[in-house]
Amino acid sequence: MRYKGYIGTYTKRESQGIYSFELDTDKKQIVNVNVAAKIGSPTYLNITSDKKFLYSVAKENDNGGVAAYSINQENGKLTFLNQQLVSGPNPCHVNTDKKHHYLFSTNYHKGTVDSYLLNSDGTISPASSTIQHTGSGPDPRQEKAHVHFAGMTPDEKYLAAIDLGSDILVTYAVNEDGKLTEIHRLEVPAGSGPRHLTFHPKRKDIAYLVTEFSGEVFVLSYNSTNGKFSILQKVKTVPEDFTENNQGSAIHISSDGKFVYAGNRGHNSIAVFQVDEQSNNLNLVEITPTEGNWPRDFTLDPSENYIIASNQESDNLTLFSRDTETGKLTLIQKDIYAPEPVCIKFL
Repeated sequence: MRYKGYIGTYTKRESQGIYSFELDTDKKQIVNVNVAAKIGSPTYLNITSDKKFLYSVAKENDNGGVAAYSINQENGKLTFLNQQLVSGPNPCHVNTDKKHHYLFSTNYHKGTVDSYLLNSDGTISPASSTIQHTGSGPDPRQEKAHVHFAGMTPDEKYLAAIDLGSDILVTYAVNEDGKLTEIHRLEVPAGSGPRHLTFHPKRKDIAYLVTEFSGEVFVLSYNSTNGKFSILQKVKTVPEDFTENNQGSAIHISSDGKFVYAGNRGHNSIAVFQVDEQSNNLNLVEITPTEGNWPRDFTLDPSENYIIASNQESDNLTLFSRDTETGKLTLIQKDIYAPEPVCIKFL
């Protein structure tokens, strides 16, 4: 079996944009890493649920925004559709709703959340709403708002936006024309630097939030009636005796809801947690080295028998097999060249 995927990258050194690759599960290796689309710093990607369109962060000279591509259903080739760029730094994250009616982007440098309406042909309309966050935190890197993630709640009633600079998770209502209205905010521990969020696939009232500065995962409860979040548990993603620089990166959960994985940049590892079936709290299983420097993100393949990590600073991908019973990872392949990789998405 061969699964096709795409790699979002920075284009500060050697990368030319979006790359494609294949995971060969018979040979248990990653093959055919090639340029799929030339574009400036498409650091984060999102593929629609029907697999027809890919959206990316985009940068062009002093402008930043989002770009749209159609995906050839036979060979996975990307065809550029359009982009929406404005003056200033590019965003750091893009996301869509399940029906791909909306596109959301967050801008770390500007401290903003943007929403766009998507057209039936996959093209992106100009931004229909831009929300400016304000605030700061005790860490020197929290001198102002730095919005890092926005994604729809499982019921698709709300948008959850995470502000690393202000230590808050803001819940927004989204109306039909894409306008955002704040309805609740959760203040997380000061200086923790919340970064990314994933929801439990079976328990729609539970979410897991990874922090960048404190190196933790927060187990959250979510109330679909009023959009409120609250913290149930906090667990570390690195050993207590690790005192060097570490920054939490990405968080993902297996589709059976049994295992949560959290990335560590600096410690250069993925922490594996087992989910307690009763409480949904996390218990640490192991912490696995990513065999590279600065694992910005990682992903489970469609079969969920494998995990691929993207090591941004060492320009390589690492392939692990995943034990679906224990959650543990076993190294299969490392030193797979991919320039400045940030995120990985499978078709």
